[in-house]
This record gives sequence, structure tokens and C-alpha cells, in this order.
Amino acid sequence: MDMELIPIGVINSQYLTKDDAPRQGRYSTETSTITVFDEFLDGLDGLDLNKYLIILYWQDRAERDKLKVIPYGKTEKRGIFSTRAPVRPNPIGFCLIELVDMNKNKLIVKWLDALDGSPLLDIKPFWKLDLPDIH
Repeated sequence: MDMELIPIGVINSQYLTKDDAPRQGRYSTETSTITVFDEFLDGLDGLDLNKYLIILYWQDRAERDKLKVIPYGKTEKRGIFSTRAPVRPNPIGFCLIELVDMNKNKLIVKWLDALDGSPLLDIKPFWKLDLPDIH
């Protein structure tokens, strides 16, 4: 199966290494800038109607050859698919962010944990749903 991902932009943040980045973006109030490439500018039409967005990005500096890690705050190894660790065969980052400002193809956002220079893969609006109690 052949797959191709096309970056639609780039993320600029103050996080240069994984040690600089928060464990999860929601633990930080720092702002980052997402620049969407000009050829995708039309895709941003109406985006400013949303306060919260889902950002998908490529964790280009993540390890891709491990299937077990020790999760944050734990002592035993677990399979990566039961964790949010960036180590995975396809290191796709997922962040719920708050849109602070938007100027043409520049999005100023909070809660993003991506490293500086990370390729942007997609942007989706987030809507809070009232889900039934499943307990």
C-alpha cells in the first residue's frame, strides 16, 4: 500500500527539543504560530469561526522503532498504542488547541506541544459533544 502525506504548513514554537516541550500542550499557555502554505490558503476560509481546533502534525524527530515505552509517571513498560508517547511507527501528533488570532495564513494558537519546524498535516474544527454516559 502506497501512502503520501503532503505538509500543508509549518509550526513555529519555542520548543527546540522534546525536553523543552510540555508533556501535553494543554499544560502550557505559551503561544505558537502555525503558517499554512499559500497554496492551501483557500482551505482556511471560515476557520476563524472556530475557537478550538485539532492540529495534526508530523513528529519528524520522534523515534519510530520502539513498540514499548515507560509512560510518563509510571515505572513499567507498556505498548505504545496504549500511551500518548511520540515514539510510534507513524509519529503523527494530535493537539487540541485554542485559536488566539488569525491573520491570512498565520494562526496564533495556545496549547500546542509541537517542536519548532514540525510539518503541519491537517487542521480540523473541534466541537464539544455531549456523549452518553458509558459507565
